[in-house]
Amino acid sequence: MLKLNAHTITNKEYFYGHKACGGCGESLALRHAMKILGENSFAALPAGCMAAVSFIYPNMAFTTNAMITPFAATASVASGIAAGLKALGIENTQTIGIAGDGGTADIGFQALSGAIDRNADIIFITTDNEAYMNTGIQKSGLTPYGTKTTTSPAGENLPGSITQKKNMFEIVAAHGITYAATASVGYIEDFLKKVQKAKDTKGTSYIQVFVPCPTGWGYPANETVSLAKAVVDSGLWYLAEYENGEFMLNKNPKEFTSAKDYLKKQSRFKHLNDADIEYIEEQRDKKWEIMRRKWNY
Repeated sequence: MLKLNAHTITNKEYFYGHKACGGCGESLALRHAMKILGENSFAALPAGCMAAVSFIYPNMAFTTNAMITPFAATASVASGIAAGLKALGIENTQTIGIAGDGGTADIGFQALSGAIDRNADIIFITTDNEAYMNTGIQKSGLTPYGTKTTTSPAGENLPGSITQKKNMFEIVAAHGITYAATASVGYIEDFLKKVQKAKDTKGTSYIQVFVPCPTGWGYPANETVSLAKAVVDSGLWYLAEYENGEFMLNKNPKEFTSAKDYLKKQSRFKHLNDADIEYIEEQRDKKWEIMRRKWNY
């Protein structure tokens, strides 16, 4: 496979001129993904940040075919588009569903599960910024422990979110999906490679890409990529693939960088004390121990 990087991917833009916040990790992920997926793509997006900033007539950010779906129906609509293209005999196309936390792990989960069960020929990309950002920064199923949001406030009695982040990658893999992966905009070449693999896969593919949000997380816009790298290096997110019934770690650190440094750069975690951070690190270490044992690392 050709090494995918800034020198080898196309200079053409298929997602450009959006109205997203400065430093938006989601728009960065979409811009790069669309360069791999190309001009014959058909995208389905639910109500969310990317739909809100991309479909503002006459400045449409997608130069390919794209439409907004009901919040719960991203994967269903994408499946229908793929089936329609097949029925019409239109070949060499790629259908993608692009959804955030709610459109994947919560409100849209049933449709995604059904699409995988049918092995619909789609790519489903989850832009994971760990909360419902478009509607006011509410907690989602992908919000990690200790996060301050408008619906998981932090104070004397609560550390913010009291639940752990839903393990969507392994939930999706448990369906027996053809290909699934995690990624981060902090490791963009790894993400590009995985989008290409998904494009080359017949059947349903799933990619969950970690995309920091300066507005919802509270950090300077120019730190998006560095935070997306730090979350992987600190072990609070991981790069992995599921293919042919097996899990593979793309990065298996011998040592983690400081979780505290990563967390304290964001206002959503400013309230955490040393005991909270120690608990987060304990849960991280436990998760990695289980992953490495189950995946034979």
